Amino acid sequence: MRRLSRRPKPRYCAFTCDGSSLIEVMLAVALMAVTALGLIAGQLWTAREAHATALREHAAWIADSVAEATCAPATSDAAIRQWNARAAALLPHGQASVEGSGGLSAARVTWVAPRDMPPADNIIDKPESCGGADAPAGLSCVALAFAK
Repeated sequence: MRRLSRRPKPRYCAFTCDGSSLIEVMLAVALMAVTALGLIAGQLWTAREAHATALREHAAWIADSVAEATCAPATSDAAIRQWNARAAALLPHGQASVEGSGGLSAARVTWVAPRDMPPADNIIDKPESCGGADAPAGLSCVALAFAK
């Protein structure tokens, strides 16, 4: 008679049976979460920078318009008041003014920077000063020099 060996049958698993697939899944989920958080942070930073740039662009347009209106002496006071009102409407607590000494003047527009805006150090293209004078903390400023 033939002797049959009693070897155990091999276990066949479709996946590794020692739990390494669970670790792989956890690592993949963690990597995806970190990547998603990085993308969200990048999008938020881009949106804040775009909003800050739009505010500076509006302020530059207003400063240019104030400078042009000041060059016409007959209507300069009324035009400055009108552009000051427009600055208040377009910018948060916006103010437009003209400061001058001699033949050189500066049209200055200031506004309150929103709380969610990046700090002044983190804005990429913000000028160092506002027409030779630093803007107070919490205010942003655009100055445009012109000759009368």
